[in-house]
Amino acid sequence: MSNVTVTTWSLEQTAPTDLLPAIAPDGDVRIVRAEIPSPEFSRFLYASVGGDIRWTDRLAWSYQRWQEYLDRPGVETWVAYDRGTPAGYVELDAQDDGVVEIAYFGLIPAFRGRRIGGHLLSYGVARAWDLAGRGSGRTETKRVWLHTCSKDGEHAMDNYLRRGFKLFDTKVEEEPEVAAPGPWPGARAV
Repeated sequence: MSNVTVTTWSLEQTAPTDLLPAIAPDGDVRIVRAEIPSPEFSRFLYASVGGDIRWTDRLAWSYQRWQEYLDRPGVETWVAYDRGTPAGYVELDAQDDGVVEIAYFGLIPAFRGRRIGGHLLSYGVARAWDLAGRGSGRTETKRVWLHTCSKDGEHAMDNYLRRGFKLFDTKVEEEPEVAAPGPWPGARAV
């Protein structure tokens, strides 16, 4: 198996005023919190959004592992719907000391390039900043951060920078090359 060089960038916002919101897209795009933890739905989102960009770390998670993760206080999933169809999601993970990680963010391939991503990211970051008000057990959010890598979509980094994130770390590592699994075993990778 061959290796591939992967660059990972970590970005952050340190105040709610850092957020530079995107303009909402035209049409019937809504963003709704998935308030009932559902391993099936979360795995669907993860596999559908990340299938073509080699998200593989959670594919082996058991139902129980998904449920335990989703049941943690401060873990929230916000889903963008385009005319009633799931288009993408942003997953928040509250950490210690007022830190919230944007653990996962992205769009299902068919919904990319429609200006939904900037809107969804803006909405998700705003929810990270006001997470304490939704029973997360946190008093306030002091920092919102995320990481992206060279395997992610071609517009990911630009979207993060346009939303006001600042780069704070860069790592370059060799990783085993993994074929894009698609949204489910046997699916055609885009």
